[in-house]
Amino acid sequence: MNNNTGNYCFTHTSGDDIYIFSLQNKKGTEVRITNYGAIITSFKLRNSDGSVNDIVLGFEKVQDYFAKDYLEQYPWFGAAVGRHANRIKDAAFELDGNKYQLSKNRENVQLHGGITGFDKKVWQFIGQGNTPHPWLELQYKSADGEEGFPGNLDVTIRFELTDENELSYEYTATCDKPTVVNLTHHGYFNLNNGKGSIEDLELKIYSSAMLRQDDKLVATGQILPVAGTAFEFFDFTGIGEGLKKIEEFDKSFVVDKREDSLVAEVRSIQSKILLKIYSTEPIVHFYSGKWIPVVRGKNETIYGPLSGFCLETHLYPNAINIPHFPNTVLRPGEIYHQKTSYCISHI
Repeated sequence: MNNNTGNYCFTHTSGDDIYIFSLQNKKGTEVRITNYGAIITSFKLRNSDGSVNDIVLGFEKVQDYFAKDYLEQYPWFGAAVGRHANRIKDAAFELDGNKYQLSKNRENVQLHGGITGFDKKVWQFIGQGNTPHPWLELQYKSADGEEGFPGNLDVTIRFELTDENELSYEYTATCDKPTVVNLTHHGYFNLNNGKGSIEDLELKIYSSAMLRQDDKLVATGQILPVAGTAFEFFDFTGIGEGLKKIEEFDKSFVVDKREDSLVAEVRSIQSKILLKIYSTEPIVHFYSGKWIPVVRGKNETIYGPLSGFCLETHLYPNAINIPHFPNTVLRPGEIYHQKTSYCISHI
């Protein structure tokens, strides 16, 4: 890696070097990112009293992302997800008359890009700078046939941190053969310094409808209203209150169209932090973290079920198998693009 600005961690079995990079703004906020899986390992806010609040789950050492107890019930902590977020029915699809069988990493489905998705790849360093804001660019070249997907795919992710405490990630991708692309980032948030349960956090989702799922959580193509159900988050609602009505949240919401692209808000009365999420994407998937493994994370914190939540923004899941859904096909000459921003303020 030429002119690499990261701190060297170790060399991956692939022969690629793994680094940690740091983005810092004038408020003292620091975001750390590793080129292994393009993982956001920490998002540290400086409070008015000088204390630090790290609002994402993860590990201090990149080596811990390879630990057996973490991988056995793998939760994708803070990682890039591709080529295709969420679940694809039967881990298969047909495109332009060609049938493709994908790798299966859940019962008869492919989830989040397969057995060795973008989350387990070493991304190449492209550049890092501070103009107009601290930024980092990484790139991954996904080979034709990887996890069963057709075509070579070149993907770039750009992270940027503003002085207003807005952290954004922006994907672009191109291909040399028709393929499907649906990328997201799998950050787990806990606004209370990454400790304790998320049940006391309050959530608002700008959505009037959700996608129906089958028993394997695969989108069926049916769109259902959320009004009057446990999935209604029109106003700030305690996540714990919602969990009294339903065992877990692992649901795709159709985002209401808004000029400002605001998707969801989460607030903590305890830490007085408000998180606003903006995105170009039509779907936000809310996962309440029921299956987070019991592992030791940062600051000796023991993670487990309900330690963090995800709000994953992406295109319609399983769209390649549902003709009336907006498609996720990318063709040569086209450019895939998505941008999502996490905006932090104190309330």
